[in-house]
Amino acid sequence: MPLCCEVALPVPLDRTFTYALREGQRPVRGARVIAPFRNEKLIGVVTATEVAAPADFEVRHLDAVLDDEPLLEESLLKLAEWIAQYYLAPLGEVLRAMLPLMAEVRRTVYYRITDLGRDVLAKALEAAHGGELSHLFGRGREMSREDEEAAGASIAPLAKHTSGFVQDDKGSRPEKRKKLSGEALDLEMRVLTRLSSGEPVKVSTLRTATAASLQVLAALVRKKWIARETSAVERDARRLERFAVLIPESRLPKLTEKQQAILAELAACGGEMALDELRQRELSSSTLQTLVRRELVRIEERPAAFRLGGIARRKEPFELNPAQKQALETIAGALGEFHSFLLFGVTGSGKTAVYLAAMHKALERGMSAILLVPEIGLTPQTVGVLDAVFGSRVALLHSALTPEERSEQWRRIQRGDAPIVVGTRSAIFAPAPKLGLILIDEEHDQSYKQEETPRYNARDVAVMRAKITGATVVLGSATPALESWQNAVQGKYARIELRDRVMDRPLPEVELVDMRREFQETGQEQLFSRALIEQTKAALERGEQAIILLNRRGYSFAVICRACGQKLECQNCAIALTHHKPASEDGIAREGQRLECHYCGYRRTVPARCPKCESEYLYYLGAGSQQGEERLAEIFPGARIGRMDRDTVRGRYDLERLLARLHSGEINLLVGTQMIAKGHDIHGVTLVGVVGCDHSLSMPDFRAAERVFQLMTQVSGRAGRGDLPGRVVVQTYYPDHYAILAAMKHDYAAFAERELKYRRWMHYPPFGVLANVLVQSQKLEEASGWAAVLGKYLAQSQSGGGAVRVLGPCTAPIARIKGVYRFHMILKAASRKALNAALRGMLAHAESAGVPRRNLVVDVDAARLM
Repeated sequence: MPLCCEVALPVPLDRTFTYALREGQRPVRGARVIAPFRNEKLIGVVTATEVAAPADFEVRHLDAVLDDEPLLEESLLKLAEWIAQYYLAPLGEVLRAMLPLMAEVRRTVYYRITDLGRDVLAKALEAAHGGELSHLFGRGREMSREDEEAAGASIAPLAKHTSGFVQDDKGSRPEKRKKLSGEALDLEMRVLTRLSSGEPVKVSTLRTATAASLQVLAALVRKKWIARETSAVERDARRLERFAVLIPESRLPKLTEKQQAILAELAACGGEMALDELRQRELSSSTLQTLVRRELVRIEERPAAFRLGGIARRKEPFELNPAQKQALETIAGALGEFHSFLLFGVTGSGKTAVYLAAMHKALERGMSAILLVPEIGLTPQTVGVLDAVFGSRVALLHSALTPEERSEQWRRIQRGDAPIVVGTRSAIFAPAPKLGLILIDEEHDQSYKQEETPRYNARDVAVMRAKITGATVVLGSATPALESWQNAVQGKYARIELRDRVMDRPLPEVELVDMRREFQETGQEQLFSRALIEQTKAALERGEQAIILLNRRGYSFAVICRACGQKLECQNCAIALTHHKPASEDGIAREGQRLECHYCGYRRTVPARCPKCESEYLYYLGAGSQQGEERLAEIFPGARIGRMDRDTVRGRYDLERLLARLHSGEINLLVGTQMIAKGHDIHGVTLVGVVGCDHSLSMPDFRAAERVFQLMTQVSGRAGRGDLPGRVVVQTYYPDHYAILAAMKHDYAAFAERELKYRRWMHYPPFGVLANVLVQSQKLEEASGWAAVLGKYLAQSQSGGGAVRVLGPCTAPIARIKGVYRFHMILKAASRKALNAALRGMLAHAESAGVPRRNLVVDVDAARLM
């Protein structure tokens, strides 16, 4: 009986899989393996060894063992098992999220024809040519080049003879579907003909030969005419850079002018230069190769350098005020044991300096530290400070890195070369040896919640990892999540407070502008109030800088027909299309004709008439950051205006360049979305305007007030961080709302007291636990039917005063996204144990009822209910 092991695979199934070992294979727990799964080759992680072979079925053998030693230490494996249990996520998908090492494995996709596909092709040819060519497609027969060309020449007439066939339990039958065009059928036949030899064909080769898109190939797989297969082999993921190196003491023969130019450049740069830099200087590659052949220059490959990025900062000694010193002493005294702290400090109180000093203390004790930030692209000054203070001992982990860069950084951390790790939520899984300190900056931020499987919250995972490893964890924020605040009230977290800004700088004064009264007094709807315009003008005239938050992308966020009220929606999503104007060379939006969906990326031109009633009266509703930029340019023609949103910050270094211009004073008026509210420390900014951030208060979300308070407080904190005092102008239609009033006074405690009363009454977190169950399908009747089945089960299982309250099922607030229909249920309970049991029972019932696991999303501690 062969030896076996248990492997967790990245598939949406709540189980591990048993595989037999080949001779010489001895995987250890925590090592990666390549395992066959259906027609795929998947990368899995060994969870158990020396497992007995099951007696009721034949096991498949592992293809390869990739690691001799455990790639994940035992503490990370325990953390993965906790995440899988807590968030009801498949263990294999959790482990895949932990290991950003896909660059170390080369995966290749192949397609081959199935028996059903052969039958379809043969029938089509027989119908078109009376059986003259059908003998070419007998099962198992390989076609010669001449056969293939003969069949290829016969494809054109097939469209009128071919109908779709599908395979099910009743055998091959015509498919009930929309009739394809002759061109589409022609394309399908070309694919089948190219695969008719029976040999697997690489996807790139197949697409080049047939001009078939991935959508066409996926449709053929669904019809079971072709099958998709993958292979996986280990590869070297090291990033290498090529250098041209001058060979010394070479006798110089007669050289051309271009050859002399290259040698002169190399000599001026110390005898060597990267080939990429040579190309940027427009020096000929062919001339360089001539110099290599003449043995005057040699080419060397070296490990490529990695740029940490960030805004360059000078290395300065830490100068902490008494409150910061006390905070540091408290954190440093806890190092070496599990302790959890909530560092509650007002904006500008110097929390980052405390983080850096605490990391220094950890390094002095031989420990490593992890610093999580909400979005690495939004905090370049933090990265710049880390680079200046810790240099090469810093590793960076986030999704904007290439696969090779992520693999390289992960390996540096594992070897102990980089004991300081900074990154986004996935950096919490960094294999940092001797982990002693975990810091979560802006711990309230929604970005820490993963919106795809596994749907973990990095803040809570950080606390659990610290508990498992015996590390100290610090959650820092000026506006803590109410769950964290309540944990501190109950004594689960020790609270550390920084009540004042550094150097005793005052918090900015906040002025509320009631936009209802503004409309009554001016008689027209204005994007910017008179008070905001006046204060912005005054700040610019004083040579100061201003920031205006307009938390909507695009030019207008909806287009509506005035005649019939029809709203122009995305064809794939139940959401209004956003109007964008194309940017001109001077960066200011001009007239354009683009509508875009911010969920799926669908684009279309603005129609001349309403698609429903043919009316020409289309109305552009609302204003986004693009329109705000245009209006500000009209009001302040002499201002140096910049815009910060997802349309202007796309690449890895776009934000760094934009913030560098802001720091240097090249930009003195910045408008943007909530990206401008996160972590920016620009001393020249004295005025912040807040426009339209209160629209969230009308959303169907119990966290709406908390988000508005946090956003207002955070963006207000960008003002007055230098020597000059700051001022904030908030435009609102809800001037009496408690969240707005508390943010105006910078009074977090008052807001928390009011909001927590509401949460307690309604049994919402932190006074209860919650999960959002999403049922989705590309077919409306499937999604609604499955939702009804699961809703009925939950209603029956919780009848008679059950411990879990079920709201729904009902259509999700956004009923369709990317062509997928969505229904949801909200489950609330007082006990985590009761909620977990109800969800597991629901998943078991779904499996028995035939509801596919991949069509179910279970979001425990959901941050968004849309």
